Amino acid sequence: MSNGARTYQVKTFGCQMNVHDSERMAGLLEAAGYVRAPKDAEAADVVVLNTCAVRENADNRLYGNLGLLAPRKVARPGMQIAVGGCLAQKDRDTIVRRAPWVDVVFGTHNVGKLPVLLERARIREEAQVEIAESLEVFPSTLPTRRESDRLAWVSVSVGCNNTCTFCIVPALRGKEKDRRPGEILAEIEALVEDGVCEITLLGQNVNAYGADFGDRRAFSDLLRACGRIEGLERVRFTSPHPRDFTDDVIEAMAETPNVMPQLHMPLQSGSDRVLRVMRRSYRQERYLGIIERVRAAIPDAAITTDIIVGFPGETEEDFEQTLHVVREARFAQAFTFQYSKRPGTPAAEMPDQITKEVVQRRYERLVELQEEISWAENRKQVGRVVEVLVSEGEGRKDGATRRLSGRAPDNRLVHFNPEPADPAEAPVRPGDLVNVEITYAAPHHLLAEKPALSVRRLSPVAGRAAGGQGGPAGPGTSGGGVMLGLPGIGAPPVTADPAPGCSAC
Repeated sequence: MSNGARTYQVKTFGCQMNVHDSERMAGLLEAAGYVRAPKDAEAADVVVLNTCAVRENADNRLYGNLGLLAPRKVARPGMQIAVGGCLAQKDRDTIVRRAPWVDVVFGTHNVGKLPVLLERARIREEAQVEIAESLEVFPSTLPTRRESDRLAWVSVSVGCNNTCTFCIVPALRGKEKDRRPGEILAEIEALVEDGVCEITLLGQNVNAYGADFGDRRAFSDLLRACGRIEGLERVRFTSPHPRDFTDDVIEAMAETPNVMPQLHMPLQSGSDRVLRVMRRSYRQERYLGIIERVRAAIPDAAITTDIIVGFPGETEEDFEQTLHVVREARFAQAFTFQYSKRPGTPAAEMPDQITKEVVQRRYERLVELQEEISWAENRKQVGRVVEVLVSEGEGRKDGATRRLSGRAPDNRLVHFNPEPADPAEAPVRPGDLVNVEITYAAPHHLLAEKPALSVRRLSPVAGRAAGGQGGPAGPGTSGGGVMLGLPGIGAPPVTADPAPGCSAC
């Protein structure tokens, strides 16, 4: 605790949208005078669990964590526990009934109420459950404690208009609501002024951006506008939907130098029949056509995907069609998931649910195939010189191996020798851009064992206080250490098991 201020900890489960929401929660708490607890702290005065509702074990994970927190709360008078996110939006009063030691439950639409609800619960000495049915304030207007000095999420929209039968997210996040382009660009410009050099445009169906105000070319225009922002080194986006992926987006990616040669394009299944039952409004031919056009325009693009194994009614022939697409598309990586039945989704009520044993066997075959392809695609990188944005925390073994790590433009993870080619050069640091030669490839990372060929140092980072549009310290400030969990798809680096979440749409 610092100067008597109450401490907080945010734990996040789920997708990129949840990670970004946690940055807002941390910013709100710091703007209200809270101080982040040390990473190794056994307890904080306030613990916030930001939940996901996508996986079948989401409930067990939440109540397991709440069970661990119960004795800590008994031992720490005045401690408060808050539950937010998608599972809170879905379960509402059930959480307090099952875990009466919870102080606050809030949903996906009223993140901005967190400090008020905590104070109200403290004064009234009773749980506060407040779930809004529609978005109260667009999250990007809230204070933010960003997780990286150099990388930032920028929301272009919230919600989703799709009706995928396996996904509960639209019911919990609501219909798509787009920000105006000027607001997005103003936030990015402020972030760059603060020292951010890479942004990831974020939306549950990011390339549908513009549907809310009737502009079908809005997303490609936004990418091109990002290319005109001086000092913005890298632009990524996640996750697009094949239905809305148009040639003008491919052209904008190819023609805008700071839009990175990387694409995360969820497949879910290679079977036309299964895609139809999933209510995915594309088929195998269209999907592979998009991949072909992207590679024709951007030959070095690394393409990643999401795949669900064992959707209800999936036959061996259907699964073979998925393997066929994987062979044809040659994904750099695939985030593969065993189908999880989620109450409240149409798929949960479908007949012909696949047995766990069959799903497991298919899953293992898919993973084995993708591992072979990932390794083969990575071996093609050996001998190439790539520019790596040096990050902090990407390489778990960096201390032992005396290496640093970061992401190449195509988002491949690179571990490299931090020794500069010129001994007179200052040491390489996180935030630098380093040119290295790839000397070795593994399925999930690349290695550059020779000294760095060159180092480009970016301007210093402006500040580290909580901030955001409407926050006390301006819109791009950052820190590090809110406990997050999902695969890295561009920014910021985080750890733990992936969940398909919003990116699975």
